[in-house]
Amino acid sequence: MELNLWSYLLAGGLIFIISTLFSMLGLGGGMFYVPVFKWLGFPLKAVAIPLGLLLNGVTTLSAFLLYAREGLVDYRGGLPAAIAGLILAPVGAHMVQYVSQQILIILFAAIVSIAGIRTLIKSRQGEPTQKASNHQRMVVGSIVGGGAGFIAGLLGIGGGFIVAPMLMELGYPTKNAAATTAFIVTFSSFSGFLGHVAEGRIDLTLAAVSLLAVVAGSQLGAWFMAKKAQPNWVKGFYGILLIAVAVKLLFDIFG
Repeated sequence: MELNLWSYLLAGGLIFIISTLFSMLGLGGGMFYVPVFKWLGFPLKAVAIPLGLLLNGVTTLSAFLLYAREGLVDYRGGLPAAIAGLILAPVGAHMVQYVSQQILIILFAAIVSIAGIRTLIKSRQGEPTQKASNHQRMVVGSIVGGGAGFIAGLLGIGGGFIVAPMLMELGYPTKNAAATTAFIVTFSSFSGFLGHVAEGRIDLTLAAVSLLAVVAGSQLGAWFMAKKAQPNWVKGFYGILLIAVAVKLLFDIFG
């Protein structure tokens, strides 16, 4: 596919929509940004994965700032996961050069499918009434956050789809889980992106267009989640979207 002005404009429009939807759950949208860039003809390893992480970080940072003003972020429980992700995301970014593109896409589709199914299951359950202890939240958070950070750097998807279900399992209500996920994933996303920059991978024009779209979309989505959205509807819609992306990715490879 020939890259031209329309490719960049279309990418910006799609990213605005994606960032609006994903910021509702405190997620960056990397699992959609990466396929969008790939489908528009941008190279996977050299452009899609690094920019997916950059946009992931900007989306979650923008959403986090709004959630913080609403008092929804659990800093004490989220900090160990944020630090672990910060450390391991560059390791995942470095490993990209040793993994084939086809394997990356299959891994991507498999993880997105699992996240989508789990989210659909959670959408049918009521809101939790009790959180796990501080010790459990810190220990489990650091382990899961580190794993999510490594996957974020490797696949360009931020890791929020792993962190958010983990927080819900630990007893966080949906809005608090979304807010704390945004806090955690911001660290791993920017850390992973910088790891890719160190490897020399970035498209400055696409980055500029995409950043404008992400800032606008993430603010709109976070505001809607904090003020208007019904948690079960958001989780259900999100789960369906994830499964659809996974099916499309696998069809591209095997269809």
